[in-house]
Amino acid sequence: MPKVAVVYHSGYGHTEAMAKSVVKGAQSVVGAEAQLISVADVDAHWDDLNTADAIIFGAPTYMGSASAEFKKFMEASSRLWASQGWKDKLAAGFTNSGSQSGDKLNTLVQLSIFAAQHSMLWVSLGILPGNNSSTSTPQDLNRIGSYLGAMAQSNVDQGADVAPPASDHETASLLGKRVAELAGRFSGA
Repeated sequence: MPKVAVVYHSGYGHTEAMAKSVVKGAQSVVGAEAQLISVADVDAHWDDLNTADAIIFGAPTYMGSASAEFKKFMEASSRLWASQGWKDKLAAGFTNSGSQSGDKLNTLVQLSIFAAQHSMLWVSLGILPGNNSSTSTPQDLNRIGSYLGAMAQSNVDQGADVAPPASDHETASLLGKRVAELAGRFSGA
């Protein structure tokens, strides 16, 4: 039975809403367990991260990179880095910002490098971009066109009950499902 942990930071609730969609996607895989862990509570959950088959990292993009609170979590993991405690676990990532671009790719690159430093195996989004032709719409999956992980955009004047839009939640859910399916294959479940 694959075990997936989703560790995230959310400043305004939008990234947390996205994290819940990632968990929902992972839980849609028969036999998979998925756990949501806020970086604010991570000290009580290091064992959960250590025993997970896959860890999905989620951070809002602030000023072109992961939030400071998520960065604190990254730095706190250095003792695990020294022992390579997460070596060969699957990893993936997602991010959210107020702008269409918001330099979200930089955050996903930051998360993937973080995973690589832990000798983890990065899982890409695994779907083609949407919303990139005259016949497509913003309701398409992967509407922002990411490959490295799931990206979402939340209007800054809307709460997490409205933003990000449904297509971004569905894209995040597919990321969770993909990671759980691969974790099952890798763990032999």
